[in-house]
Parts: sequence; C-alpha cells; structure tokens
Amino acid sequence: MQWTYTQTIPATQAPMPLRALLTAWLLPSHLVHDLRIHQRVLVNGSYRTMNQLVYAGETVQLTFVPTDFKEPFPDVLPDSAATVSVLYETADLLVINKTRGSKTHPNQPAERGTTLNHVAAYLGPNEPGPYILSRLDQETTGALLMTKTPAVVPVMVRNIAEKRVQRTYLAWVRGTLQGQGTFTGPIGRDPNDKRKRLVNGVHAQPAVTHYEAVDHQPGATLVKLWLETGRTHQLRVHLANARHPLVGDPLYAEPSQDRLRLHCWRLDFPQPWTLDGPLTTVTAPVPADFATFHTN
Repeated sequence: MQWTYTQTIPATQAPMPLRALLTAWLLPSHLVHDLRIHQRVLVNGSYRTMNQLVYAGETVQLTFVPTDFKEPFPDVLPDSAATVSVLYETADLLVINKTRGSKTHPNQPAERGTTLNHVAAYLGPNEPGPYILSRLDQETTGALLMTKTPAVVPVMVRNIAEKRVQRTYLAWVRGTLQGQGTFTGPIGRDPNDKRKRLVNGVHAQPAVTHYEAVDHQPGATLVKLWLETGRTHQLRVHLANARHPLVGDPLYAEPSQDRLRLHCWRLDFPQPWTLDGPLTTVTAPVPADFATFHTN
C-alpha cells in the first residue's frame, strides 16, 4: 500500500527550493528525508534535488509508504456505522458529528463501541484509517476532525499545535453571563481529585478561553466559546471558576438531572499541502434537546 499526492503550485506562489516547500507544507524532517533518499518526491514527473527551485505551475508528486510511519495502520476494530453522521469528507480528511455518550476512541486493544470504531466501519476494510487528531469528552457532541491516511496526520497535528485549526463551541451555562470576554486563569491538577483540574492547581499551565453570550433562558446563558490553548477540561474549569458551570457538568457543577450541554459547533481548518490558502469551515447541527434542560 502507498499514498500518492499530486499538487500543482499556484500561479501566485514565488519560486522556492523544494526542501523549503516541503517544510512549508509542514512535513516533518524525517519524512522529507525519506522522500529524498528514496526519490519519492517528483517535480513534473522527474526527481529534483532538495535545493533546486520549484516554480508556479509545476507539479509536485509525493509518494508515502507504510515504513515512513511508526504506526501506519491503527488497531481499531470496526463496529456498526449506523451512528456515523458525516459533515465533511475528502480523500484525506473526515469530519463527523459525534453523538452524546460515545467515547472518542478505545482505551483497550479489543474495545468496541467508540466513535473511532464506528468510523472504521464507515470507511470499510480498504481504508487504513481513521486516525484521530483530537478528542471530545464522552458527553460532548459535535464536529470531530480525523484523517483517513497516515501521511496527513503530522501535517494536521502541526496545524493544530500552531493554532491554525480553530474549534468553536456552543454551551449552556448556569446563571446570567453578559457580553463577551476572556478567561486567562492557568489550569493545573486538583490535588484532591485526580479526575479534575483547577485554576491555579498543581503544575498549572497557561490557559486562554474566549466567550460571547448569545442567548438567555431563566437561570442559564447560551455562550459561544473558543480556545487559544488546549488544557484538559479547559472550558469546563474556566466556566466553573467564573461561577457559571456548564449545564449538566458531572464534575464541576452541582448535581442535576441534566446531561452535559457542550457542543463543538464549528471547525475552521486549512487543507493539507497548501500555503496560506483559505480555511475550510464545517458546522455541526446542535442536538434537538440542546436547549431543553432544568433551569433550577
């Protein structure tokens, strides 16, 4: 099995050395090395050294093989694809609308029933993926991005790490929250509960969450949330610290009959093998019962 990508350099792109182009495409150095020594990178159908220039209108072809990757084939058992709701799909990328109550990925080798197991069934036996890029908590719904081939994983992981992938959430929180603002409390571990995190907890790390109030019900506020950092439970901790915990949060709110009301509503991300191109935007419809909860 191999994975081949062919890209035509845009007319607006200035000439640059082939190595600089591959680096700008966010390929890690070990993959650039493999492509070079095995001559699996071609320009207009011919091998070109890494220091030679690539010009607008030329075609670059990359071919990857399983030995390029530490784990080329994820060990995920396929399960029923009945719950898979696809929001966006290309030859490389897949965005699904994750359902409430489904774990993102297995924690044990033979585990089934997670979102990743369902997506493996959807892709079928001829696809090596899916490859997970990020996760949503079990009770969180909404847009979840993954790749279908291993070659795209390091590219998209870099895009996530360098904040070119933006996740926007919708959430109902307790109380009345007005306007917009930013939470900046550093987040660390809760010394009294290993499941939880705290603002200014143990080994706290910087954390930045932006919010905007968009609707109100008696005793609750619908907020739009987006993050600059990705700490564990970041949204939940920042909101609880502000005395506006998420409705139905089993860890950071008072006990209630409600389930968690947190939804990854929108993803904005760049396409692989592009330089400064427009972002792709995918939105996930909110669950039908998202605004139905106890207001006490």
